[in-house]
Amino acid sequence: MNLFHPGARVVDAVTGETLTEEMIEAAAAVLAEEPGGVVFLPIETTVASIARYLAALRLGRPVVLLDPDGDHGDLVERFSTTDVHPDLALLLTTSGSTGNPKLVRLSASAVETNAEQIAQVLDITAESVAITTLPLFYSYGMSVLNSHLLRGATVVLERTGIMQRDFWKAAVEHGVTSMAFVPSQYEMLRRLRFDPAKYPTLRNLTQAGGRLRAELVTDFAQRMASVGGRLYVMYGQTEAAPRMTTLPPDRLADKLGSVGLALPGSHFTIEDDEVVFHGPNVMMGYADTAADLAKGDEQGGVLRTGDLGRLDDEGFLFITGRIKRMAKVFGVRINLDDVEKNFPVAAVAGDDRLEVFGVGISDEEARTLRTKIAEWLGTHFTGVNVRSVDALPLLPNGKTDYRALESSL
Repeated sequence: MNLFHPGARVVDAVTGETLTEEMIEAAAAVLAEEPGGVVFLPIETTVASIARYLAALRLGRPVVLLDPDGDHGDLVERFSTTDVHPDLALLLTTSGSTGNPKLVRLSASAVETNAEQIAQVLDITAESVAITTLPLFYSYGMSVLNSHLLRGATVVLERTGIMQRDFWKAAVEHGVTSMAFVPSQYEMLRRLRFDPAKYPTLRNLTQAGGRLRAELVTDFAQRMASVGGRLYVMYGQTEAAPRMTTLPPDRLADKLGSVGLALPGSHFTIEDDEVVFHGPNVMMGYADTAADLAKGDEQGGVLRTGDLGRLDDEGFLFITGRIKRMAKVFGVRINLDDVEKNFPVAAVAGDDRLEVFGVGISDEEARTLRTKIAEWLGTHFTGVNVRSVDALPLLPNGKTDYRALESSL
């Protein structure tokens, strides 16, 4: 698989280093001398990391994208093998707060198809310029990279983040046309009083990685419209390589709350209230052990998302809840049951935040609990909110009424 269009550019905002075909070939030559099988890549936001990523894909070596700041010794030991299926191209962790993560097995066809789907619905061209706003080991960040490289566009590598002046300086200097954010980043942008007029070339914002509050959807859509730009609301899962929908900007107002229409060549069904995705970008399946990497496609292009939802008469998807007790905080999946097993709380998923309820706790206890849970999860404390309640709502069977807790948010 070759995602690097001849006209594509990857440039480091700090050093000015630019990715070349020769760099990818050199990385491929190094890889060719290494033992075959899986390539474990702690992918940094650097030209060298991207060269190795693209080289692995070209050589047909399945590559596992990993957090460069993480300790992956156990995972490498679990999945080191040379016996891999010929269709397998990319392996992404299911994240998860505890226990051993599974790997999502993605074929070359699924990865390339999704990159093309995204490029089509976002109208990515050779003139498009994206800037890194998310880690490249995170499927949404990877998707931005893939879809732009495929169309010969430019990707600017920036490592400081949206809270720093250097990020916005780079956006102006490189003529950035699009930025991708998760809900927590939109919250930050509002606090920063983000004004798209300060960035003359910026035309598109995209949002995925969790549900963005309707108020913020309207707010940022209006901000972008004021400069002739657009906001795209999207929905995806790592298991779909990773994006599945887009909400056309001209339908935001009348479809507020929807995550949009299925990407070209795919569709949704609702089965027992669960959202089921059908498309060419669905994973081959999960891998719990190295032996699973030799397996072929087990999904047949069908993904049961674990989300509850409905389709309107035009095919627009509305997510109404979750079947599984999972939350997503800053793009990392968290098992809510694991939280409750380790702390004396009830936990539900909020807007890109873990909402925790403790019975009769003081403000000081809440602050301490917030810190402890955040440290346990390995995330920033702003991703955890602790509330005190007099008593937990219960269902007739005596179990916690999580719907009641969610409705109180």
